[in-house]
Amino acid sequence: MKKVEAIIRQEKIEELKAALDLSDVTSGMTVNQVLGYGKQKGLKEYIRGQAVITTLLPKVTVCFVVEDQQVEAVIALIISICNTDEVGDGKIFVYPVEEAVRIRTKERGSAAL
Repeated sequence: MKKVEAIIRQEKIEELKAALDLSDVTSGMTVNQVLGYGKQKGLKEYIRGQAVITTLLPKVTVCFVVEDQQVEAVIALIISICNTDEVGDGKIFVYPVEEAVRIRTKERGSAAL
């Protein structure tokens, strides 16, 4: 099993959720609102003629735990929805998952997903 974690633009979350519903990916997803600082280096806005620089930008982290054979499908799904070819599209990370346990049924491993 693997955990696929993506940091994406906030405005892409609903579209990603809808695409997940239509896909063959059998995982759900966990979503967290986060602030990030990276190559984008923030945004410069003008409010009442004054320049205001925001360095920590709002993003969303989405996490999927899937079977190894579904990792590439999840990555492809995220990229197809979240890619704008602009700085700030985000990043995807893949981690090994040693165990999963469904609390209600006590199922373990793949059955818990």
